[in-house]
Amino acid sequence: MSPDTAIAVVRRENGAVERLTAAEAVKRRALRRMKLVAVGFLVLATVLYVLSGIFAGPVWLGYVHAAAEASMVGALADWFAVTALFRRPLGLPIPHTALIPNRKNLLGASLGDFVGSNFLSEQVVRDRLHRADISKRFGAWLSQRENAARITSELANVARGVVAVLRDEDVQAVVEHAVVQRLMAIPWGPPLGKLLAHVLADGSHHKLVDLMCDRAYEWVRDNHDTIQRVVADRSPSWSPKFVDSILADRVYNEILGFAWAVKTDVNHPMRGTLDRFLIDFAGDLQTDPITMERAEAVKQQVLTHPEVQHVIGTTWTNAKRMLLDAAEDPSSELRRRVLEGLVVLGERLETDDATREKVEGWIEGGAAYVVTHYRAEILTLITDTIERWDAEETSRKIELQVGRDLQFIRINGTVVGALAGLIIYAASQFLF
Repeated sequence: MSPDTAIAVVRRENGAVERLTAAEAVKRRALRRMKLVAVGFLVLATVLYVLSGIFAGPVWLGYVHAAAEASMVGALADWFAVTALFRRPLGLPIPHTALIPNRKNLLGASLGDFVGSNFLSEQVVRDRLHRADISKRFGAWLSQRENAARITSELANVARGVVAVLRDEDVQAVVEHAVVQRLMAIPWGPPLGKLLAHVLADGSHHKLVDLMCDRAYEWVRDNHDTIQRVVADRSPSWSPKFVDSILADRVYNEILGFAWAVKTDVNHPMRGTLDRFLIDFAGDLQTDPITMERAEAVKQQVLTHPEVQHVIGTTWTNAKRMLLDAAEDPSSELRRRVLEGLVVLGERLETDDATREKVEGWIEGGAAYVVTHYRAEILTLITDTIERWDAEETSRKIELQVGRDLQFIRINGTVVGALAGLIIYAASQFLF
């Protein structure tokens, strides 16, 4: 247990028991020692005052007597001033004493206003963040591979924790709602028509047409027997076989030549016909009710297909398993990519001024937004916390923190009072 959290039991002057941390108990002892020192100065001044008054005679004793008298006045005045901050001196109901217990809430509000004006203003926050150069320092730290590895490991732990907390049925319901119902609600015709129109306008479909022509030619080339069988099946029963064979060869050669011409000639009329068909089809998908209705029917068939439903139903399960496996394996592709990405990001933050300025702008803008829109809530944390404190307990806590240093005011008052009394007495002797 650290000194700041260890509990010590201290008995106060009035006999009450007070529970303090060990660190506070140390400060309490230091405060008492300084109080004894301050009292010692007052006692010394009092003794000198009494002795110098009893053994009056020598001239120099007058100076001692005057210095001791002024020293006592200074010591008592500063004792009163210091004591009045925390309690009523001698328990007397003197006005404007026990300032901290009596004006705790007002002091809290004043502290909140001070913090808001001097620490939570937009300009102060922006200036402080700009001078801190956070992005460059963070980039230098992140560019070191061991630091990036630590961040990657922590991100993996966070990912595992988030996945473990999420309920599978809830996530699956969200997936189905976000994907299936969204797809069911949106008509497919117009979007597909616009997409097809863009593809046709860019000429991106030509490669697909080339592939289809190549495959069509290859199929015709490799299926001579199939074409012969089709021709034979369609010929009259009285037709001789050799005639059917000659006719089938003729048909095959014509089809093969046609397929070759379409394959090799990019300006072939068949290609133009296909382009016009696709253009008309893209327009019908966007404007023709019958075509749009058919697209909706296709959509229904696709989304209600058992295989598609199975894929949608197992989407989260598969994604969850893949994510957990990747997060738990330090050598997984996901973690290696995240690690490399963090290192590259750190290097860019360290060396690339444009990236660094952009990140600095995000940081400063975010901080400025917070202090601009939530400054009142932040300051409420201070004022409400102080209002909840017990007045006497607050006074004791503050005295523990600053009381030892305040005793030097009493000591200085005793010494300065003695010097002031000595100077005044000497001046009066010289002038009068």
